[in-house]
Amino acid sequence: MIVADQSHTLAHRLRALREELWPDVTITQGDLARALGAEKPASVPLLSSWESRTKPKTPPLHRLAAYATFFATRRSVASRPYRLLPVDELTPEELRRREELLRELAELRAAAERRDGGPVDATDHADRGFWYFDDRHVITIVVAQLPAGMRARMPYSDPTQPDYVELYTYADLDALIELHGHIRALNPRSQVNFRIASDLAPDDYTTHLVLLGGVDWNLVTRELLDRVELPITQVARHDEAEAGGFVVRAPDGGERLYAPRLGRDGVLLEDVGHFYRGTNPFNHKRTVTICNGQYGRGTLGVVRALTDGRFRDRNAEYLDQRFPGLASYSILTRVAVVNGQVVTPDWNLPDARLYEWPEGRS
Repeated sequence: MIVADQSHTLAHRLRALREELWPDVTITQGDLARALGAEKPASVPLLSSWESRTKPKTPPLHRLAAYATFFATRRSVASRPYRLLPVDELTPEELRRREELLRELAELRAAAERRDGGPVDATDHADRGFWYFDDRHVITIVVAQLPAGMRARMPYSDPTQPDYVELYTYADLDALIELHGHIRALNPRSQVNFRIASDLAPDDYTTHLVLLGGVDWNLVTRELLDRVELPITQVARHDEAEAGGFVVRAPDGGERLYAPRLGRDGVLLEDVGHFYRGTNPFNHKRTVTICNGQYGRGTLGVVRALTDGRFRDRNAEYLDQRFPGLASYSILTRVAVVNGQVVTPDWNLPDARLYEWPEGRS
């Protein structure tokens, strides 16, 4: 890791990444502007303002996320023109490097804000996105622990073994890694914890809660859904032959089941994901967000709807337009699975949305 000798300013760090991270590779501001512009237009004057030695401008967090992605892998500069790889193409080691770098850049940005006495500009809050909590209170991500029978089949999940890794006992681990890094980067001044549902302390319940996974294993998701007025019920999977799904209750008493779609060989082709944002029933000054799927890929798909750099802004904008001013709202969404990989849902496409609550708003 490159560390500034005399000052840990964000401008110095960004300049050092470009000029010093790979000494044998020349990366001009024009090279980097073209690569970063793959998501949103960037220019040499814009990058120059971020690297200025005299009066640097502070880039928004989505730009720092692009920096972290670019400099997380040398594959970004494997050939000209240099390119910004999609996050879902990064290897586990590259993802780890990206998270470390994004956390560092976000902390430097927060230091710049403190030095300057507040937010950089009027658009700063919007740049942070859906997962920014402006009250700076504790955020707790809650995951389930895999059942004992499943853990018994995994060699690294046994605490008596030398190679024991606690995270291997967690369900929805890919969704947790994706979301934890994203929330930490957007909320550098907040404490962001992740907990197993069965290990929550009483004080954890009164924080901002983000629940991953459904009623099968995550008992906190089960508890919260019982406490909120929502016409959606998850039907647990009893065995591999019964996929279950989500039941929507109509005002006239009718019910409709939205179930995953499996191929003849049992391969998952399409999961059903459930997104919910509402007021925390244990503390009305905090929120609860549920990202859930009938299978793990559905949970990951819901998470990626609001973290994937290609879709998060448009999906967040859709939520703002569809549920303006509402404290509680919910979407059941299709999550396509292609060759085993999750395809991020675009909620602006009607076919991606199975059901929305409350109904009748536009």
